[in-house]
Amino acid sequence: MRVEEMIGRFRPGRKIHGIAAALLPFETDGRIAVEAFQQHLRATHEAGLTNAVNMDTGYVNYLTEQEQLQILRWTRSALDPNITFIAGAYIEGLDGDIVSLYRRQMDRIVAYGGSPIIFQTARLHGRASREKIAVYQSVCQGYPEVLAFELSPRFAPNGEIFDEATVCGLIDIPELKGLKHSSLDRLKELQRLALRDALRPDFRIYTGNDLGIDMIEYGSDYLLGLATFAPEKFAERDRLWESRDPAYYALSDALQHLGNVAFRTPITAYKHSAAVFLELTGRIPSGRAHPRNPVRPVWEPDILRDCAERLGYR
Repeated sequence: MRVEEMIGRFRPGRKIHGIAAALLPFETDGRIAVEAFQQHLRATHEAGLTNAVNMDTGYVNYLTEQEQLQILRWTRSALDPNITFIAGAYIEGLDGDIVSLYRRQMDRIVAYGGSPIIFQTARLHGRASREKIAVYQSVCQGYPEVLAFELSPRFAPNGEIFDEATVCGLIDIPELKGLKHSSLDRLKELQRLALRDALRPDFRIYTGNDLGIDMIEYGSDYLLGLATFAPEKFAERDRLWESRDPAYYALSDALQHLGNVAFRTPITAYKHSAAVFLELTGRIPSGRAHPRNPVRPVWEPDILRDCAERLGYR
């Protein structure tokens, strides 16, 4: 199906798979707020969304391997054993064979009952599409379920927007069940949906476009950092779309307003916005971000308070 045919092709009544990339919160003294983190994971699951940890929203690029492992332990202890979650396999800065590095992390994720999502690595930038596909085939082989990232360099320097040949090759990997697409480009995402529909309809395209959360209307699912701000509101929105309730539009607009505020330039500072918002709504003990992450201005609570009020929190 061509992109031109996708435009205007809404899919009301579709059940959405929503994944929230969990923020890693901090105490007022700078320590990781473990109890608040675990409670937020439980609340996200109870709302109806799947949790994703060791993601960009969880500062994975600033965490050591040991810290990433601790996140997996905290996640597993927070959720019942039969509840799965998504976790990032991130190898940037590590020495060794690419495939072995990924599989070591993925083995660890699976051992804790999670499903891995492959972060891109700058070590594959500039390689031919057939080489990239071969690496992903070897990385995914034998796992029951794997997701992959397609991340704009605007989010992280290891990210890359694939060419069409690479996307087609990834869709053809049986263990790979979906692709998180984070280009912030609606037309590019529509192209991914058209390829999916033509090649493998059960393959999921998870929008990572926090500036276009209505991509679910065209057939995307989602894996969003924005969803960690208000998981129960995202779950409510999804139910309204599935039931074809017109109330969907007002709630979607309020969530998109929050996304437009929180994901303004510099985009990576959205994690500080998330911490401020979750403190405002009583979910975490402080609005602190990771010390290496960009921060928002001191008036951030003022504009986020307005977003919270639009969503009915205050």
